[in-house]
Amino acid sequence: MKGFDEKFRDFPDYIIGITKEIWEDRGIATLTRYYAPDIVVRSPASVVTGNAGVIAATLATLAEFPDRTLLAEDVIWAGTPEDGMLSSHRILSTATHLADGVYGKASGRKLSYRIIADCHAIDNRIDDEWLIRDQGAIVRQMGLDPKDYARDLIAREGGPEACVRPLTPETDRPGPYQGRGNDDAWGRRHADILTRIMNADMAVIPAEYDRGCQLEYPGGVTGHGTGPADRFWMGLRASFPSATFRIEHVIGRDDPLMPPRAAIRWSLTGRHDGWGAFGPPTGAQVYVLGASHAEFGPWGLRREYTLYDETAIWKQIVLKTG
Repeated sequence: MKGFDEKFRDFPDYIIGITKEIWEDRGIATLTRYYAPDIVVRSPASVVTGNAGVIAATLATLAEFPDRTLLAEDVIWAGTPEDGMLSSHRILSTATHLADGVYGKASGRKLSYRIIADCHAIDNRIDDEWLIRDQGAIVRQMGLDPKDYARDLIAREGGPEACVRPLTPETDRPGPYQGRGNDDAWGRRHADILTRIMNADMAVIPAEYDRGCQLEYPGGVTGHGTGPADRFWMGLRASFPSATFRIEHVIGRDDPLMPPRAAIRWSLTGRHDGWGAFGPPTGAQVYVLGASHAEFGPWGLRREYTLYDETAIWKQIVLKTG
């Protein structure tokens, strides 16, 4: 790969390799080499700019969860080494809550949760990132309710006026990556499915999903068959029926030894004006950043992984309702 360290045989190897090197091999200092000085890292909870902020956040997480592992499930990518590449890296993380931190007093609880990280890299450095952790799964395994956690976090951050603002179009920061992915047929198919769902065409689920599909959803929820898919997407859309759905980025790939697959980063922008997964409508202005991976088989979409941060959505709602 032109411009990248020769020890990496391809782009997935680079993404998986530096993740392990930074987190599990304790090469936190390598962030100064692998991350650009002015990187923008967006998560639903906040926007971090600059390498120093990334290093500080990494240290804080490892102090609270020192045995954390990050197991790569897939890297779906697009681009070229010369022009830059975008990876959508799906991770299953395990950790034990061994020290006090943002999740409270050390509890000794063992966690397992997913992350999807979209990273743009060129010349051996990541300079733009979108990161979604399954915060709903984390706090539930801590014995907490996501809404209660969001309310408590606001108080610990100094109250409604002083607390860290979740990611919204207003708090976002532009980064160097302006691409939209690639034009692969599997990405187009996945994008069509999600667009039809968000346009209330729920009949697309039994039409396009394999009857034996496996589903992984926020909160660490696993489902099988089209019924759980219908309930999940219905519950989300019903909470924000007038919100604007936008597909931000699409990658499709068909690689050897892998099923055809796709990665989509998407958003919902609008008001909490319906009954659904987030309770009674409050009128709160909400921004939902989501990411979905899909694998296709002979009978349709056979595996789906979708993440958003429930606690960041609840934080926006609680800031409106008090």
